[in-house]
Amino acid sequence: MSPSVTTAEVNPAFVLHSIKNVSIENREIPKLRNDHDVRVHIEQTGICGSDVHYWQRGRIGDFILTSPIILGHESSGTIVEVGSAVKNVKVGDRVAIEPGVPCRYCDFCREGAYNLCADTIFAATPPWDGTLQKYYIVASDYCYPIPAHMSSEDGAMVEPTAVAVQICKVADLRANQTVIVFGCGPIGVLCQAMAKAYGAKKVIGVDISKTRTEFAKKYAADGVFVPERAPAGTDPVEASRAIGEKIVAEFGLGEGADVILECTGAEPCIQAGVFAAKKGGTYVQAGMGKENVVFPITTACIRALNIKGSIRYTAGCYAAAVDLVASGKIDTKSLITHRFKFEEAEQAFELVKKGQEDVLKVVIEGVQ
Repeated sequence: MSPSVTTAEVNPAFVLHSIKNVSIENREIPKLRNDHDVRVHIEQTGICGSDVHYWQRGRIGDFILTSPIILGHESSGTIVEVGSAVKNVKVGDRVAIEPGVPCRYCDFCREGAYNLCADTIFAATPPWDGTLQKYYIVASDYCYPIPAHMSSEDGAMVEPTAVAVQICKVADLRANQTVIVFGCGPIGVLCQAMAKAYGAKKVIGVDISKTRTEFAKKYAADGVFVPERAPAGTDPVEASRAIGEKIVAEFGLGEGADVILECTGAEPCIQAGVFAAKKGGTYVQAGMGKENVVFPITTACIRALNIKGSIRYTAGCYAAAVDLVASGKIDTKSLITHRFKFEEAEQAFELVKKGQEDVLKVVIEGVQ
């Protein structure tokens, strides 16, 4: 246990009230829900595209904003209170927070695929509050201690790293494979670095931004490709086919890449990814864009592609992500391009919304 909270303490929070309507307000200091919970003083939070999506559109798929929620889910902090049954962490421990706590009882949870649990309490996914507040309550076993040499920013970056771990896990990525990653944003370049850490023979990053591909080449990719705009009047699917085939030819990938990791959600990239995959290869959809796209299903069938989707993380991903960052195998520091104080949270969100090429990861410092 820990000393009780004084009545003078406040809990500033960055609240999404409705679409495009946010403010900082003082909320009640959250209480432990059960004896296995802990209270974390949040120190750093990264902004994810999903946070911006809820802010601008109020929904992602079936998750719809119907009442105010606190935003943020990529966080780290220091434990300030523990429940009486907590054994794995203690007050004063610095931790990375896995932001989705499942029911633990459904078939998916029992199989370890708790990312598919319908009753997950996931930070900043309606109706649940997120981590952009001074204090956050979470199950103790979803807190992962980080070593002293890891900063709080590193701790917050464990979340997107865990997403990349899961994507590569879904792909069953193995040593000596060839990999094309569509997208050179934070998740894309983390997947490229992950693929190299897993021993991939050749990793190619693809993006329409020259600035981002230049970063990807320095960061982890063996090669990068910037698609050219197709001539006016070109059939969009045929243009995507040409891009996929050009990538394969330019980088000597033979009959195609062993693994395609699609991290953009952009329709042309989805199509090009299918055309760039070898027969019997694996295609993983991780990026989310339009809900419905034109998909080259005949090519996918004829090539007998293994098509999979990836969402969040499963058993072991977070612990692996902490180890990868702590060991230096995955460099998260160079992904952070902009830093903001808590009271500047809306400015931070505005910057991410603009989608500028020179903006990769934006982090918000917690309330002191």
